[in-house]
Amino acid sequence: MIALSTEHWLHQQPAPTSTGTIKSSYADFIVREELGYELTGEGEHIHLWIQKEGLNTAFVAEHLAKFCGLPLRAITYAGRKDKYALTQQWFGVHAPGKQTFEWQNLRLDGLNILESKRHNKKLRVGALKGNRFEMVVRGVSDTSQLEQRLEYIQQNGVPNYFGAQRFGESRHHQSGGNLLLAQTMLNGETIRNRNKRSMAISALRSWLFNEFIHQRLQQQNYSTPLSGEACILTGSNSFFIASQIDAETQLRLTKNDIVLSAPMWGAGDLATQGEVKELEQQIAKQHLNVCQLLESLGLKQERRAICLKPQNLQWQISSDTLNIQFSLPAGCFATSVLRELINANTAEQ
Repeated sequence: MIALSTEHWLHQQPAPTSTGTIKSSYADFIVREELGYELTGEGEHIHLWIQKEGLNTAFVAEHLAKFCGLPLRAITYAGRKDKYALTQQWFGVHAPGKQTFEWQNLRLDGLNILESKRHNKKLRVGALKGNRFEMVVRGVSDTSQLEQRLEYIQQNGVPNYFGAQRFGESRHHQSGGNLLLAQTMLNGETIRNRNKRSMAISALRSWLFNEFIHQRLQQQNYSTPLSGEACILTGSNSFFIASQIDAETQLRLTKNDIVLSAPMWGAGDLATQGEVKELEQQIAKQHLNVCQLLESLGLKQERRAICLKPQNLQWQISSDTLNIQFSLPAGCFATSVLRELINANTAEQ
């Protein structure tokens, strides 16, 4: 039986010793999507700006489909948001013939439609500039090092780990429900439920990416660029290969104009060269069964930044309570920022 662990992944700073509690109430964990483009006000796609609490994204989509009398495929969203939070996010409704709906008649506890506006294109998964987070951590056991750790994060960022949500970790499944499914696939079992299979594959690929970050931290070359790095242009998916690390490349890294990357594994050759390619090949050999499975599933080699720098980071520390706000690019995890600050427990909802 192959076991996939998440407990061993290293921190960039010495591991925090202080504890605290998040999500004592929905309003203690606020997420607001930043769409990143203007809506046209016309077209057969309706964009809904929805506030929800205590509801998961898929459930809201199902409720919208039922209310509109449309198939579920007509309802889209840019990203899944935490159930145990107060979130503001966009949903798309494809209404051919420019159907209209009386949104004020939509009734669902915990849901409020803040705005509706037409657009000429479908809302697609990942079509976000990013997310703004506002969090309250209560009952912090020791606040003496928080200021120093926050200033370090502001300057140096945090490892861009996929967070616990990707692995299905919760107070019910501390070991990660999606990762347990991934383990069954590695052991040759078939997952017939399409949605569960998709989540298992995503969890497995994300787990392997986190392993690449962990190994670079362990080898102390996480923030030290090596020859042959695939450097991502900040804010894009484009990258170039730095055959040699010269003064200009080092300056661009310091200014966060570019960031180092690691592979999101799939079929095809690694993009990196030289020292980095050798390093990534060594790590891949340690997890050959995972790599082979991901390749067999038709995934292609991609790159993802290994460092995450929160934007517009602000904080207030009062007694044993931390209030923190920051913005992250789409697909990045607020819990990976918190992980470098504090050992956070989730309150029972």
